[in-house]
Amino acid sequence: MKKTKVVLPREHGGWAMISVPYIIGMMAAQPVLLHLPLFLAWLLLYLASYPLLQALRRGSKKRSWLKWGFGYAASAAAFLIPVVLLEPLLLGFAPVLLAFIMVHIWHVRRKAERALFNDICAILLFCTGGAAAYFLGGGRFDNGLTAVVLFNFLYFTGTVFFVKSVFRERKNRPYTYYSKIYHVVILAVPLLFGNPWLSLAYLFPLLRALKFSGTTMKPMKVGILEIVSAVQFLIVAVVIFLSV
Repeated sequence: MKKTKVVLPREHGGWAMISVPYIIGMMAAQPVLLHLPLFLAWLLLYLASYPLLQALRRGSKKRSWLKWGFGYAASAAAFLIPVVLLEPLLLGFAPVLLAFIMVHIWHVRRKAERALFNDICAILLFCTGGAAAYFLGGGRFDNGLTAVVLFNFLYFTGTVFFVKSVFRERKNRPYTYYSKIYHVVILAVPLLFGNPWLSLAYLFPLLRALKFSGTTMKPMKVGILEIVSAVQFLIVAVVIFLSV
């Protein structure tokens, strides 16, 4: 009997983007029990996005893609509804998420998913999950929420520049410089916001960019570097946010 293959996103970096901002947002405020169903809903919505977008891209197997997409989405709703009923103000993040999703759909329809603007909007979408986690943990629209969104956005935008510089834009020398200069600049941003210790979270990404941007690398090596970088960023950011 033929086994049904589970449909999962192929973009490995998405797993870090879905979890790291969320964990940082949760720890920057106060972890509560509702964070678990909200994260499961957030994760399932991410899983739903892959087959639904595939249905837009491809004519074949559209019915199968939609079946998986709506299945994930329905499961997400099952976890999300009780959270929203207990914390209805979370619905305020819905228009923001919808706007970023529409931008992504626009790029998918035009086969321009790799555009830098689309990548930036995707990062902001994932950072919104961190903002929701912060809000659910007792935070409000304050400096803490700004810090959660900003420092995650800076980090993951750096990963976009780096990954492009070793793959699609490897032969584009200016892009190599963009990657290196960007990582140098973001090192100073925490200083401007009065939290200089957060600069430590950007040191490894800076060293990675200076050594490898513009070079030829195997995908597995890039993946390992990205995992190490994401883990160290998460640990440093959580420790610093907890100590503030």
